[in-house]
Amino acid sequence: MAKRYWLMKCEPAAYTIGDLARDGRTSWEGVRNYQARNFLRDDMQEGDDVLFYASNADPSGVTGLARIVRAGYPDPFALKKGHKYFDAKSSAARPQWYSVDIAYVASFTDVVSLETLKRTKGLEQMMVTRKGSRLSVQPVTRAEFEIVARLGRASSKARKPPCA
Repeated sequence: MAKRYWLMKCEPAAYTIGDLARDGRTSWEGVRNYQARNFLRDDMQEGDDVLFYASNADPSGVTGLARIVRAGYPDPFALKKGHKYFDAKSSAARPQWYSVDIAYVASFTDVVSLETLKRTKGLEQMMVTRKGSRLSVQPVTRAEFEIVARLGRASSKARKPPCA
């Protein structure tokens, strides 16, 4: 299967690109939207690249890069009674919800803000720039991924101190 590209949203109060840098790897659990679940379950594959997006932040935007290191598997928290992600309709035999594992790739010095995404040529059709787009897991094209990664890396290079 060909490599795919994704944007995954998380609120900074829950988990940040800095947390991922510290941990190296994490599971992406707790997604409770069927369309996003289908992406996790059916489409995300090991080696796919991810734009890590801080939502409900100031500013909201892409804060770094990650990679899928484990394809979709049943979300274990859906079966754990008392957990905030527990779902009584889910079972080991018929899981309702799925997770993937992601690994840290890079952090951006500056957030590539939603406003920047909206005004950047080549990102006009990107799902996250569309009004009302709230999906926490979204496909992006290779071209969109490369544009955003270039913007993030450019801001990071511009902020590095000069060599002594």
